[in-house]
Amino acid sequence: MLLTATTAGAFSLAVLLAGEPSAAATASTGSVARTTSVADALGVDAATPAEQRTVLEQLTASRAQREAEQAAAADAQARAEEAAAAARAQAEAQAAAEAAAAAEAARAAASGPADAEAVMPIDGARLTSPFGPRWGTLHGGVDLAAPMLTPEYAAMDGIVLEAGPASGFGQAVYIQHENGDVTVYGHMEEILVSAGQVVQAGETIALVGNRGQSTGPHLHFEVRLGGLGGDPVDPLAYLRERGVDV
Repeated sequence: MLLTATTAGAFSLAVLLAGEPSAAATASTGSVARTTSVADALGVDAATPAEQRTVLEQLTASRAQREAEQAAAADAQARAEEAAAAARAQAEAQAAAEAAAAAEAARAAASGPADAEAVMPIDGARLTSPFGPRWGTLHGGVDLAAPMLTPEYAAMDGIVLEAGPASGFGQAVYIQHENGDVTVYGHMEEILVSAGQVVQAGETIALVGNRGQSTGPHLHFEVRLGGLGGDPVDPLAYLRERGVDV
């Protein structure tokens, strides 16, 4: 019985001496397990060189694809902006063309129909001196004030008799028409026709000026019956008789 107890005690002592693993050993084992788990998750330690190259190639291909997609998106944005700018430019050009057409239509309406016998020799002018007595003598035409370089038009179809310097007018243009009457245009800054030239009603012949005996930019317009030396008549009444809305 004593032997049995001694044996049991020895066994217990052996167990106690052998005991469970120490805390340090347990911690070390756990650390190894965790390190192996992370490595496995990353696929580094377990991967062969060939597998590692495959992973790198996949990463490179993915990055290249992302960069290509970003470049394509930037190019699409640039193309969209260019298209919008082109559309704006086209709209602006169309608006300018429509405005020019409207201005031309307004000028044509003010001057009369295209096949009218006569037209106003200037658009948008202000009558500053009528036909008739002035300063003790006959003012043989009308003065139509307008800004410098406003276009002046041939009142009717005809041929230019003279175009150039003229006493009192500074510069003048004389046009004879089919019926023999002559229209006179004076004080212009620039003459755009020459003697012998055939002109049509509404054609630009000069630009308003302030030359000669003038107190401001205007067109002096006369009508002389039967020729250059004929009697002057009221130009506005003359134009009204020929369908011009004066």
